[in-house]
Amino acid sequence: MTHIFQGTGVALITPFSNDQVDYQAIRQQVNYLIDHGIQSLIVNGTTAENPTLTDQEKDQILMTVIDENQSRVPVIVGTGTNNTQRSIEASLRAKALGADAIMLITPYYLKTSQRGLIAHFETIANAVELPVVLYNVPSRTSSTIEPATVEHLSHHPYIVALKDATNDFDYLADVQSRVNTSEFALYSGNDDNIVRYYQEGGHGVISVAANVIPEAFQRVYTDRTNREVLFRPIGKLLSAMSVDINPIPIKYLAALEGFGNYEVRLPLVPLNEQEQAQLKVAFDNFKTEVLA
Repeated sequence: MTHIFQGTGVALITPFSNDQVDYQAIRQQVNYLIDHGIQSLIVNGTTAENPTLTDQEKDQILMTVIDENQSRVPVIVGTGTNNTQRSIEASLRAKALGADAIMLITPYYLKTSQRGLIAHFETIANAVELPVVLYNVPSRTSSTIEPATVEHLSHHPYIVALKDATNDFDYLADVQSRVNTSEFALYSGNDDNIVRYYQEGGHGVISVAANVIPEAFQRVYTDRTNREVLFRPIGKLLSAMSVDINPIPIKYLAALEGFGNYEVRLPLVPLNEQEQAQLKVAFDNFKTEVLA
């Protein structure tokens, strides 16, 4: 199986207006991202504030993205939870609505062993029969998919990729030595490491910041000669975005670009006015530097 995508995928935000999902803003953003070079849309993940969305909202968001996308780029849907049966149900709904692939996070809080991870992921993949992207983000889940486990899972016909948010290049090298990278894709889950990740053989990124700077991110992937230079203004913006936890800062920048109001759902809270002002200056400086 060929890779689902190469280059920049975007972990979509969920724009809100008056605490309701702003579906028109979603349509606008889908077109904006595709028009500016994005290679895949990732729906209903952590950046989308997935735990705060109802099942009905998740389904409507997915239907909106698929309808506006019109099969221009692959649509990957975050359907993983710490409940295997509920993950299957969500994945089957996503398949019925037209998703191209699903993304499965490691079970959190109700954690399991490596043997349990294999059973969890394979049970879902067998039931759904869609391409699966594994999502390894130990900083959020306190659970990791060991390289030997990735190797085992990579032999499953539907498990075709890993979103690697470990920021551990020893881990990347170990995984690469164990899988067939011509068929099993490795995507960074960290915006700040993409230059090295690509240099060491990664196939792309599932990005947060690319919600507002998609073209800049895709250019880093395609222009191998100038990657470090092209990344410098991105790196400065990412440093400014570290003012708070994802997706709080990116929601502010997306609102500046006209994609919904600046709203997040509890337990997240918005940046204060000083933080917003500082981040806006950094975003304006990024635009000035990139367009200069």
